[in-house]
Amino acid sequence: MSNAEASQVREGVRRVSVDEDNEGQRLDNFLLAQLRGVPKSIIYRVIRKGEVRVNKGRVKPDTRLKAGDEVRIPPITRKEKPEAVAPGSRVQGVMEGAIVFENEHMLVVNKPAGIAVHGGSGLSFGLIEVLRSARPDARFLELVHRLDRDTSGLVMIAKKRSALRYLQDELRHKRIRKHYHALVAGGWSEAVKRVEEPLLRYEMPNGERRVRVDDEGKASLTLFRCLSFYEGYSLVEASPVTGRTHQIRVHAMWAGHPIAGDDKYMDDGSLKAFRAAGGQRLMLHARALEFSLPVSGDPVRLEAPYDEAFQQVLDRLASRRAAGR
Repeated sequence: MSNAEASQVREGVRRVSVDEDNEGQRLDNFLLAQLRGVPKSIIYRVIRKGEVRVNKGRVKPDTRLKAGDEVRIPPITRKEKPEAVAPGSRVQGVMEGAIVFENEHMLVVNKPAGIAVHGGSGLSFGLIEVLRSARPDARFLELVHRLDRDTSGLVMIAKKRSALRYLQDELRHKRIRKHYHALVAGGWSEAVKRVEEPLLRYEMPNGERRVRVDDEGKASLTLFRCLSFYEGYSLVEASPVTGRTHQIRVHAMWAGHPIAGDDKYMDDGSLKAFRAAGGQRLMLHARALEFSLPVSGDPVRLEAPYDEAFQQVLDRLASRRAAGR
């Protein structure tokens, strides 16, 4: 057998029954989940050729599935991926210990700073891969939303597709409230309670993606509230109404108060001073979530404590402020 043949795996015909959790899902999305790693072009081709059948009938990619439908998945040849680096038991334990809420439909994790929510871009694994590795019997675990790698705090994970649809719909309709705590440079003006500047994503010459305030950007709104003043810094609560990339970081910078430790949006001198004073991380933390639970609709408010590095910075600033009195 040649290396090329050894790197490919051919699977036989499968017949999959659609359960209640997948009811209403488009056929193409259902197949993408069933055939992870298979290019979309191949999936659309086998649908177009009639090799995919639902209840023995030909279907289109946008066909909505019903509970009890039988989906015929034809033989597919896929490339065998090299064995991925598995998260170790220590990191699995850390992530399981970071769970602050869980029921049969979802869980919420207080994500540590420095861990991405998913693997990719040179990372072997992220939060979701760690949880899947720690729970090999879990049929479904998917991120409801995302946090930047360097931001800590609350992340919602759905344990059922129906819960994922519900929570993402709640996000779209702005019925889930997120509150972040950020340590920013300078004395925040209490008159600045909202920043409503459009944000545009762009690419640096080195390929790095960033965001700037730009009239051509998407409408964005962040509500701000000052919580405490320190020497040279302020602790603020930032509540994003929209959910743009780097929204809080760029809106804080636009207001003249970049987030401490932000190597993308803080000027070099301020960043160097923060590092010299012992700052080790981006000082942005997803502190609280307010939402209604899937199925029951019961209201929930969750809060996540700061990690040690975040708390140490605040403690140092507080002691300096007390000594100044």
